Amino acid sequence: MAAKAKNAEADDDEEEATSDAAESTDEAKPKGRFSLKFILIIVGGVAVLGGGGTGAYLMFGGSKEAKPAVAVAKPPAFLDVPEVLVNLASTTTGERTQYLKVKIVLELPDSSMQPQVQTTMPRVMDAFQTYLRELRPSDLEGSAGLYRLKEELTRRVNVAIAPGRINAVLFKEIVVQ
Repeated sequence: MAAKAKNAEADDDEEEATSDAAESTDEAKPKGRFSLKFILIIVGGVAVLGGGGTGAYLMFGGSKEAKPAVAVAKPPAFLDVPEVLVNLASTTTGERTQYLKVKIVLELPDSSMQPQVQTTMPRVMDAFQTYLRELRPSDLEGSAGLYRLKEELTRRVNVAIAPGRINAVLFKEIVVQ
């Protein structure tokens, strides 16, 4: 029986040790209402909302400074170029000659450039003539061909009237015959 008493005392000691350990882990946990994880989620949410609100305030109404008025764009000016009639380069010697007739308008940024372009019009016409004479009828096929023609003529006009620049070359009429 003495052995049973010793075993009982050992069991009691083990129970006390495990209950003491359980109490110490309960004491290690915060006994408050909120856990650490929950507090971090709340703090993170407040930070995100605060950052979003600050960003919206700065983007949409943060400064009370007077914003500069939008500059009114000047309407473009247009300048007619004399009609151009050239024969196109033929690919074979037996082929009949084809002609290109073009009526062009230059789009200028403003009307103050008209005198500058008028004084350099002989140079512009020379650039047009030399370029257009080298074209083959196949170069003018489709919208892509006309787009390339428009871009090349714009580039050549800008070279001829440098340092001034035009906005675009516009076609009034194109006839290939």
